[in-house]
Amino acid sequence: MSDRIPVEMFFLRDSEAGTLQGRLAAAIVQAILETRARPGTRLPSSRGLAESLGISRMTVTLVYQELISQGYLETRARSGIMVAATVPHRRLRVQEPLPRETALDWDSWLSDHQPRQRVIRKPANWRDFRYPFIYGQSDPGLFDHNAWRDCARRAWGTRDFGELASDFYGADDPMLIDYICSHSLPRRGIHARPDEVLVTLGAQNALFITVELLARGDRLAVTEDPGYPDFAETLRRAHSPTTFLDVDEGGLDPQMLPQGTRLVIVTPSHNIPTGATMPLARRRELLARAAAHDFLIVEDDYDFEMSYLAPPAPALKSLDRAGRVIYIGSFSKSLFPGLRIGYMVAPAPLIARARALRAIMLRHPPNHLQRITAYFLALGHYDAHIVRLRGALKRRRALMEQALGETPLRIAGVARSGGSSLWIEAPGGIDSSLLAERLQQDSVLIEPGEVFFETPPAPCPFFRLGYSSIREADIQPGIALIARRAMELARQTRAA
Repeated sequence: MSDRIPVEMFFLRDSEAGTLQGRLAAAIVQAILETRARPGTRLPSSRGLAESLGISRMTVTLVYQELISQGYLETRARSGIMVAATVPHRRLRVQEPLPRETALDWDSWLSDHQPRQRVIRKPANWRDFRYPFIYGQSDPGLFDHNAWRDCARRAWGTRDFGELASDFYGADDPMLIDYICSHSLPRRGIHARPDEVLVTLGAQNALFITVELLARGDRLAVTEDPGYPDFAETLRRAHSPTTFLDVDEGGLDPQMLPQGTRLVIVTPSHNIPTGATMPLARRRELLARAAAHDFLIVEDDYDFEMSYLAPPAPALKSLDRAGRVIYIGSFSKSLFPGLRIGYMVAPAPLIARARALRAIMLRHPPNHLQRITAYFLALGHYDAHIVRLRGALKRRRALMEQALGETPLRIAGVARSGGSSLWIEAPGGIDSSLLAERLQQDSVLIEPGEVFFETPPAPCPFFRLGYSSIREADIQPGIALIARRAMELARQTRAA
């Protein structure tokens, strides 16, 4: 190992986000770790590194000073800047691979675990596409980053740090629980005590815990078709017998429930993906049947905040007087998907069992992330964000409907109170998966519809168009391009 890291080891990647200083700091740390530089290994001078990278010497000096304060670097008299003995995550030796005489038969170890069959896939580089009509991604321009940073500063401050740095032993942040009980749930007509609420790592974690506790091989489950693929896959993993009921313009029809139903999983406010809303009469009938036939209901109320065309219908849970509804909510859709903060509301005995199960999975969601979210909610930033979000979605929805009205594409399902996606049917019996493949060549992303069906039509002409993250100026030309490619594919399909 040389006593100096060569200047050629340092380079800035244009593809990385962040400030110049942040990118340079990351490049220096990466060079230290990848070269396994020992303590005392010298770095290039600030002038030499600045000239090599084409940046100012002051930028290099500031970054060196920051990394000295973090323990990566240190200074020695007449020796310059060098690697410190306190570098975190040092890798001094290359681990030699262990010799293998025979490879493990992983198929036999995993034979009882069915692979996921229905998965919504989005390219990791979806932001690089000109027309990303995908659902569930946020628009950073609508988010108040300064407010979130201020809430993070509060949560990391001296007053809160001692409390949040400790282990909650399965409990949740009382500040977040208080806000959920006093603000979020009452807006849906739900009243719950703190012992009836559990914070989860998003709605998906709440669904997994619920199914794990309630599904059995001798308990028939029912869910929607088309519907959210993770409902089907979570039930499949639990080896739960499942019936998939067709969804109409009013969502799932309780009269179609088969005899022996024990668990029903629904999205009454906005069906995924059609956007259908279950009418109040159906909600009451579903609850009456649950009482008469002794089954439980899981209500995924994933995006009620997106109601900007009409007030949201009452949550199914708000009509429940017998405690048969397990309610699942999330802040990930309304704030940003990477947040992964959700919650479930149910009678205290079920929440106690859910808390115990969560404890052996992950103990509890990160304390500081819960507190940051709690501050964002309690200080009014969340309400202001929802106002901005609803306004933007309303404008985009109008542009989507106008653009689609000028094409042969048909809106097959409508979230009448709002939402952030539309369920589309293409003409000519084309396959939406093939259409999606061709559109990617035009820098267009759509979501093929077959993943939402347990038994999709063949070919499946349906697809979902999300508009939460696409620029308003790109909606009309993007829709026109989708329609043009759809018609080309329809002509080819007829000719074949």
